[in-house]
Amino acid sequence: MSEIELDVTAIAHGGAGIARDESGRVVFIDGAVPGDTVRARLTKTKKRWARASLVDVLSPSPSRVPHTCPAAAAGAGCCDYSHIAAGDQLEFKKHVLIGQLRALAGRSSVFGAAGVPEDVDAIALEPVVGWRTRVRLGVDGSGRAGLRHARSNDLVTQVACTQAVPGLLDGVVGTRARTFNPGSEVVAVRDADGQRHVVETAQAPRGKRVERAVTVLEGTGTVTERVGAHAYTFPATAFWQAHTRAPDTYAAIVEEWGAGEYERRAGWDLYGGVGVFVPAIDRALGGASHIDSVDISASAAGRDQACFEKYPLSVHNMAVEEARSLVDPGLVVLDPPRTGAGEGVVRMIAAARPQRVIHIGCDPATFARDLATFGERGYAVTRLMLIDAFPNTHHFEVVAALEPAGGA
Repeated sequence: MSEIELDVTAIAHGGAGIARDESGRVVFIDGAVPGDTVRARLTKTKKRWARASLVDVLSPSPSRVPHTCPAAAAGAGCCDYSHIAAGDQLEFKKHVLIGQLRALAGRSSVFGAAGVPEDVDAIALEPVVGWRTRVRLGVDGSGRAGLRHARSNDLVTQVACTQAVPGLLDGVVGTRARTFNPGSEVVAVRDADGQRHVVETAQAPRGKRVERAVTVLEGTGTVTERVGAHAYTFPATAFWQAHTRAPDTYAAIVEEWGAGEYERRAGWDLYGGVGVFVPAIDRALGGASHIDSVDISASAAGRDQACFEKYPLSVHNMAVEEARSLVDPGLVVLDPPRTGAGEGVVRMIAAARPQRVIHIGCDPATFARDLATFGERGYAVTRLMLIDAFPNTHHFEVVAALEPAGGA
């Protein structure tokens, strides 16, 4: 297809630069940064939009820097913001969030009469490199482990990503690294005790998670993580927040935003994993009468945690959509996967009429759709914050507190 010269003016959800061609059609350009003038090759064209690959940067944006991640520079889909100055990434992510809220929740009453805010509170977690404590890798036909290319199953095996905490991928990724079973996946974790665990699993469909380790290659395969005074043990393959500071940060927000006087001192911890928010929910409620924690993962919710002995906790190892007979809550905390909670779960929560809901979302589009559904069910946002827990990537988290509109 043809090549065209474009001025990049914004950034899209997913990380592509946004420009307009001579006809006014929107063009999405992977690797382009707002402020760039680029030459791009059209790869897909529709009536109202097009996609293009970056051919050359004719005039670089002030926000453009050399790639800080060698794996991303080699084509891996890991650090798709590593060519953007670290100090500018948060503003770009705020722009993406506000755009998604306007597009998907702007007609909802969830933001009240004022509508979607012009700006949002935002924090960036540090460090911006060496922050990821767990990495899932593919293994190629030669047994070499690496990260997948963006939108491809091809692997970058010669260099490691800079997200990983120091030492996590030593001897696992690189030209002198060990080999694994071709076609498998490798999970590497550095836990709170500094122990590295390396396990091999069967290959999972892209975007899915295999939770059972086939072979433990290093460590015990059972990790220990801590939030405050609470220790959690679970398989290396189970979910835990990736950034070193994320679990403590989110738990502190749950406790602060959730604190109040409740008629019902019961709480729901939905998509609760190993239950990291249980202590924060208990403190927010001023001492819970009961907490229900629900998660479908057997490796997380199916495991007793010794630190929960003093809490009035019931753990339900099932899909949130299937949860029944939960104690009517005053406070609900939900932290769904990228697909969002969805209409059914939001309606289930709203039907229970909690006094407060704290929603943690890791995808701005599905998060905005969930908020719109909360608005339809009579809830309004009272607090909102973007948390950049994924430096040098287009990903981020958003936290919202919601209450019945008008105090109903």
